[in-house]
Amino acid sequence: MFRKLFLNKKMILPAIVFLVITGARILHAQEEAAPTIASNAASIADTVIAVDTVWTLFCAFLVFFMQAGFAMVETGFTRAKNAGNIIMKNQMDFAIGSLAYFLLGFGIMFGTDMIGGFFGWGGDPAQSGSLRPFTFWLFQVVFAATAATIVSGAMAERTKFTSYLIYSGIVSALIYPVVGHWIWGGGWLSRVMGGAMIDFAGSTVVHSVGGWCALAGAMILGPRIGKYGPNGQVNAIPGHNIPLAALGVFILWFGWFGFNPGSTVSGLAPNIAHIAVTTNLAAAAGACSAMIFAWFRFGKPDISMTLNGALAGLVAITAPCANVSPQSAIIIGLMAGVLVVVAVEFIDKVLKIDDPVGAISVHGMCGSFGTMCVGLFAQEKFGGVNGLFFGGGVNQLLIQLTGIASVFVWTFSLAFIMFKVLSATVGLRVTQEEELRGLDIDEHGCESYSGFQIFSTQ
Repeated sequence: MFRKLFLNKKMILPAIVFLVITGARILHAQEEAAPTIASNAASIADTVIAVDTVWTLFCAFLVFFMQAGFAMVETGFTRAKNAGNIIMKNQMDFAIGSLAYFLLGFGIMFGTDMIGGFFGWGGDPAQSGSLRPFTFWLFQVVFAATAATIVSGAMAERTKFTSYLIYSGIVSALIYPVVGHWIWGGGWLSRVMGGAMIDFAGSTVVHSVGGWCALAGAMILGPRIGKYGPNGQVNAIPGHNIPLAALGVFILWFGWFGFNPGSTVSGLAPNIAHIAVTTNLAAAAGACSAMIFAWFRFGKPDISMTLNGALAGLVAITAPCANVSPQSAIIIGLMAGVLVVVAVEFIDKVLKIDDPVGAISVHGMCGSFGTMCVGLFAQEKFGGVNGLFFGGGVNQLLIQLTGIASVFVWTFSLAFIMFKVLSATVGLRVTQEEELRGLDIDEHGCESYSGFQIFSTQ
């Protein structure tokens, strides 16, 4: 084509002009596209933001799925006549908690430091790494919802639905965010005694807060009808679907791979796999030790204790997961599995507090234990701090214990007052008749398993 073009004398000049302009444009484009230090840095920064955003959102979705796990565990460990009520509470504490945390809680947790680090307020919320604000908020709200939903199981089968909705809003808007600010938002526990409290993914911030709220609620609410006999004997009230509870535990175990590794809030963090390994090993060790200890204690490998043992290991490793070795994670999990069995028995038989799913033991006790373990098992090569067992002295342990005690006092006190006020105003507990019929019928006007009604004298 070009040969014919050049043979035509009339077209020679236009062809030359065309080639010159085209060549100039190509050269100009190449000059514009030539990489520079500045353009490379901008491109890398954009890539980092994209990777961190996708990773953190993916982990947030995993943590959200844990709501289903909690719902299945609580439903399986309680009676069929209350299954729908359990599902409603788990759904609505996330729905109400999301709104409360958006409107108030997030600002308290990550806002400008106020009153010596007691809480945050207003200002630009703290960011983490390269995350965009909405990404960071979504990751934080699923943690807030986890703290709120823990209480549902401990207060199951006798709590007024209206009161529970009010509780969900208060814990997500105030109780949880204040603790979160102390430890994660730049508050006073992040700069105490010459160091900082370490709670990488929330053994205390999330799980102990939920556990201590559950303790206050269960104490004020009182036991289910028939739980304790006139002479103080403990009567077992079996759950109606253990396979469903087991499914819930597997979902929670799966979701924890977003809970702990996701707390890096960076898809480029070099310790993501390390955190996933310590998380898994602690869960496995907790399940094994709880099963073995319960086997010796009760003569049978108890299913519910084994399931709670896995959760105990997960809760305990949540604080130290980035700071301890895999070997230490196994030890922490083994101890947590035994602890949860002992704690369930102590709370049930000695304190006479009725906790249908063992939430206080799993989340309150094992959450505090795991937080303490940072001060014992942490190693500098993993997280920059050595615990007592690795030559670090007692300072970090004292910091951890200070945080554990402070969070207990704040959370339990506020929750106790809240539940007392609810009990004296809108009412906290359903009537005896409603409890015997089941909360599905009286609170929601339906049956979870259509076609039959379960009657009970308990």
